[in-house]
Formats: sequence, structure tokens, C-alpha cells
Amino acid sequence: MAVCIFNSLTKKKEELTPQEDKTLRMYCCGVTVYDQCHIGHARSLYVFDVIRRYLTYRGYDVHFVRNITDVDDKIIAKAQERGRTFEDVVRENIEAYYRDLKDLGIDRADVEPRATENIPGMIEDIRGLIQKGFAYEAGGDVYYDVRKFKEYGRLSGQSIDKMEEAVRIEPDAKKKDPLDFALWKKSKEGEPFWESPWGRGRPGWHIECSCMSLKHLQCKTLDIHAGGRDLIFPHHENEIAQAEPVTGKPFARYWIHHGLLTIQGQKMAKSLGNFITVQEALQKYSADELKMFFLSSHYASPVDFTDGKLLEARKALNRFDILFWKAYQMLAPPTAGLEGRKSVEPIEAEFITQYRREFIEAMDDDFNTPQALGCLFNFINDTNKFIDTAPQDDNYGEIVFRAVDTVESLSRNIFGLFLKEKDSNLTQEQKTLLEERLSARKKKDFRRSDEIRDQLKKRGIIVEDTKDGQKWRFA
Repeated sequence: MAVCIFNSLTKKKEELTPQEDKTLRMYCCGVTVYDQCHIGHARSLYVFDVIRRYLTYRGYDVHFVRNITDVDDKIIAKAQERGRTFEDVVRENIEAYYRDLKDLGIDRADVEPRATENIPGMIEDIRGLIQKGFAYEAGGDVYYDVRKFKEYGRLSGQSIDKMEEAVRIEPDAKKKDPLDFALWKKSKEGEPFWESPWGRGRPGWHIECSCMSLKHLQCKTLDIHAGGRDLIFPHHENEIAQAEPVTGKPFARYWIHHGLLTIQGQKMAKSLGNFITVQEALQKYSADELKMFFLSSHYASPVDFTDGKLLEARKALNRFDILFWKAYQMLAPPTAGLEGRKSVEPIEAEFITQYRREFIEAMDDDFNTPQALGCLFNFINDTNKFIDTAPQDDNYGEIVFRAVDTVESLSRNIFGLFLKEKDSNLTQEQKTLLEERLSARKKKDFRRSDEIRDQLKKRGIIVEDTKDGQKWRFA
């Protein structure tokens, strides 16, 4: 089965066919570093990390570029507000951005170009647009002449006249048309600037992405362009309008847009007091809990962030942990029970093959993570049933090992879960408490047994009493 993607440009699901063999050139709009990343950014970063991981798993050679906007009106305003240089604001927030990626367990892109390092290329693109009649200079500013690009509005699916009615546009006497947008902005006193044929200034936001994506992916047409649904208009619409007159080629073949995140049904805003940074979220929830929450909704759907849903994500992760620690205690070391197997070739039970296939089918269908998750949960259920009911199987140990290894491999390699190894070694205190509790149970001192269980829980150990005796696992 081929990978199929819902293409925002054509408004339909299409089979993914790269331009060049199995090579995929993928670009994603990154962060503007005027502040710390919030959980909406976390969803975006994670969604496209999963897509990139899955495409790699399916055998594609993914070349992934995600930019950093490090010169922008918001950055300049933040610097002025704090009485600092814009370079200080940028440096501080880039460091915070990379800390967030590390703490979330999300890989960096292959290239993460900064706008300020690519301004000569942007100037060259702007010059080309002027020469071809798609842009004009006005008093040190350069604007894109929107009505010159006949296909403007194709991505967002609206006419220019409708756009003009729907969008609030700041009045500017220098523009020929209210919809025209800035390619180059004349710098005011005290603002950062670069020399250009039109005087001292800085690039507009939109020109950054169209220029850097093609430059760093070394092509004229991207295979995949990704970003949030809120970027379709005007940002992505403007990228297309800028790139295609310069290259004479389609800008991107597939457009992937993720849905937006709300907090308790409201748009996130500092004025509403519901603005949650990545670091604030990680103080309350683990990276895996946030990821499980994101996976539970299709990437294209909106998602509402609530404590209840995060607790559901925690419970879902617990199902994985129970299986992993059950298997760990059964098969430590991992090859235990495999020595006496009859078969020379690796054993894979039918249910393992079935669930791997179902997982791939779900992900092939426009990266349907909720369906793929459901497949993993069914996989876990059947693995637990096999553990409990089939110890007489000649290949019991190997089948258990391969089932659990497959669950963990799909979860880790594609969903980026369980990247941080949990300590498999008990501390001396934990060992002593477990021994004390076992002794209390034998003496039928259930009150003391319960007290020790609560102490262990506070120290990250979950204890369960089973028909086979006391069992424990890390929380």
C-alpha cells in the first residue's frame, strides 16, 4: 500500500509520489523567536516530527528543513519593550527553542536556517520579482503586486475580492492595492537593517520561507510543504506567489496543514491567562504524556488541551508500561527463554504480523495516528492474553519478546515515545521497601503493607499483588 496524503492544494487525498526516486524534500515553517514556545508550537513540531519519522520508516530519504525567523516586527517590539537589543532577544529564545526540542524528545531538522543568514538570497529574489513585473519599490519599501499573480488564492480557495472583504488590512498610502504585501521594509531609526538596492531595510516575513526552502533543499519545487492551518492565508499563499514567478515551476506538490490547539475551548492568549509554554506544560506532564495527547487526534483536526485529556493520555501510557515491565521481569535478560526454542529462524506469531500491518495501513492513510494508536492498544491486549494463556507454547519466550519489542519499536521509532530510558535498577531504599512489604504481606500485616505501597508509589514504584505474588514496575 502506498502512503496517501490529504493535499491542501488540491483538497483531496493523493498518493505520495516523490519527484526523484525515494527522495523527499520537505519544508516546514518554524518559529519566530520573539518569545518562548507554547504548547501549540509543541504540537506543530511534534506532528511533523512523526510524519518525518514515518516517511523514513517507509523507506523514503527525507531531507527536512525548518526555518527560524530571527528578524521580525514582533522581535523588534519585544526588544524595545525590554530595553534590549534584538540580537539578545533572538539568542535567548533560540536557546529556549532548542531546550524545548530536547526536553520534548523531538529531533532537529536537517537544516534550520535563520532568516538573518540568508538575506542576500532574499534580496536577489526580490530583485527578480521587480524585474518580472510582480513587485514594485515605493519609498524604500518593496511590495508584491498581488493582482499580477493570476493564481493568487488557489491554496486558500478564495478570490482576491473575497480576501479583501474578509481580511483587515492596515492602510498604507504607498501600496497600489490594499492586499499587496511587503517584500522589503525600510528600517526606522534604531531598528536592525541590511543594505539593499532600495536602501537600508529588512526582509518581509513571507519572502524568508520561499527563499530559504528552495535554497536549502536545492530544488525549484518542494515535495512537501508543511505548517499550521492558520498559515494558509496569507503566509503560504504569499510564498507561492513569490516563488513561482522566480522559478517558473510549481512551488510545492503537497501541502500538509495541522489543526490548531485551543485551551479549554478558547484560543490561547496571554490576555486570557491561558498561555502555556512548553516548559510550563513539562512541569506538570511528561513529554510522553503530551505526545500521547497529540497522537489521540488526527493531525489535521483541531485539538482542545484540557487536564482531563492529559490524564487520559497518562492512563494510556500506563498500558504500555504495564506490558513492558511485565515482559522485563519475565525476560530479563531479554534473551531469557529463547535458548531452548525449536526453530532456527526468528519466530513471529500471526498476531504480531497482523498488528504491524494494521499499524502501517493506518499511518499510510494520511498519518492516521488515532487509528494507529488503537491498533497498538489491541496489540497490547493480545500480547497480554498470550502471556497469560500460552506459557505451554514451544516458542513462548521468543513470541513474548518479539511482540513486546515490536510494540516498543513502533512506539519509539515512529511516535518518538519512550526515548528517555527509565532506570531499570532499583535503589537500595526501593529494594528494602519491597522486601519489607513482602514480609508484611506474609505476616498478614496488611496495614503496614499498604503504607509501604504508598511510600513506594511516591518513589516511582507501582506495586501490584497478583496470583503469582508481589509484582512491581516503575511509574
